[in-house]
Amino acid sequence: MTLADPSSLAVLSENDFGTDKPREECGVFGLYSPVPNDLAWLTYLGMFALQHRGQEAAGMCVSDGEKFHVEKDLGLVTQVFDERRLDSVRLPNARVSIGHVRYSTTGSNLRFNAQPLTTRTNKGILGMAHNGNFVNALEVRQEMLLEGALFQTTNDSEVMLNLIARESHMDLVEATAAAMKRLKGGYACVLMNRHALIGFRDPHGVRPLVIGQRDDGAYAIASEPCALYAVGARLLRDVQPGELVWVDRDGLHSLMVEPRAPTPCAFEWIYFARSDSQLDGIDTHASRIRMGEQLAREFPVEADIVVPVPDSGIGAAIGYARQSGIPFDYGLYKNPYAGRTFIAPTQEARELKVKMKLSPTSAVAGRRVILVDDSIVRGTTSRQIVNLLRDAGATEVHFRVSSPPITHPCFYGIDTAARKELVASTHTQEEIRQLIGADTLAFISERGIREAVGGPGLCLACFNGEYPAGTPLLNDLDKLALEA
Repeated sequence: MTLADPSSLAVLSENDFGTDKPREECGVFGLYSPVPNDLAWLTYLGMFALQHRGQEAAGMCVSDGEKFHVEKDLGLVTQVFDERRLDSVRLPNARVSIGHVRYSTTGSNLRFNAQPLTTRTNKGILGMAHNGNFVNALEVRQEMLLEGALFQTTNDSEVMLNLIARESHMDLVEATAAAMKRLKGGYACVLMNRHALIGFRDPHGVRPLVIGQRDDGAYAIASEPCALYAVGARLLRDVQPGELVWVDRDGLHSLMVEPRAPTPCAFEWIYFARSDSQLDGIDTHASRIRMGEQLAREFPVEADIVVPVPDSGIGAAIGYARQSGIPFDYGLYKNPYAGRTFIAPTQEARELKVKMKLSPTSAVAGRRVILVDDSIVRGTTSRQIVNLLRDAGATEVHFRVSSPPITHPCFYGIDTAARKELVASTHTQEEIRQLIGADTLAFISERGIREAVGGPGLCLACFNGEYPAGTPLLNDLDKLALEA
């Protein structure tokens, strides 16, 4: 793609246009109740709280110790679980449940890939919901196919279920621990049978997982604390990197399987996690404010107003305004009814799509604007937002980004697009500035992100190509591209 040719933006499909962000991973949720509970309703609430982590499919499993009901489909939680479908998974004496909201990273967006996945094994019926990717899943899958294993989906979660099922001489906890040692990557999973709930996290803690408890003694395991609060549970702690936890009639148990140096995904704090979540002891909203403050220290500029790209740029814009002393204001209005399902069949319609979602306010007229966003992936939407502000009378637009340039794909459950589509991997910073039409452009440094988030080490692979939890084999990358 050449810098000077704006028409090169038109090569994107209508599904890509207007979603110039790293695509969300998935959200997982599980409950174990020592007393009969309406787990279908509680699981629905937990999944709804995690809807920001995946909008393509939703599903849940519920068991009362005998029955094992499953319901899942493509769509948002509220679309999949109308009153009829929610009633179909309601069991009067339910004790165990899991739920999943999905964005397709590995495995195409087809109904049979919706989760939770379920299977009958020598350990009874199992259901699993998975966030992240196993980077050696294709390699292990091929070995198992040669040994006679059967697969019904293109989802790497099914590889984990097969590994658990084949350990016939082990109980469920032991078999899950053995499978964790076999598979590599960044992942967080919840697993259930009729009598127990299991949660486990990859050895580096790339993907998040937390544990909470309700006053009635029910335990919840979820991707984020916001799902715990939605069902009336208090946060107990994070599942540790490499830890396997399980809940049964005897309470909560833990097994450290294969812990490594923690490297949680930096994008949880930059963009993915809800602003009211706390992960690995680090507050998301406070981290985003610190990112903005760091941006202001690293890249100051004279201006009249600091404007966030809503909603993900708000925290960093607050921080930039505080540090710089430049007033914060909402220069862009976000239409809350502009959903993700709008189809734009022509280039003109694709350009109008951004205008349906965002419109400038009078705050930017005649002002020098500092525009703060969390990331630039392809640059398509950023260019349109800059144009919106200029059309509304902004005299200057200075673009500040609270993440470093994204130059590498993620193999751990985030769809950051193919490397050739990442504008920072094919353009210099000055070329990106020209492409989006900003007066100046600056990205926070890797050091700045580390200081703003604090806590443990971070996975910054999409910025520097250093993958702490491994990468797929080279010949598997082509297969992943075909299936994703």
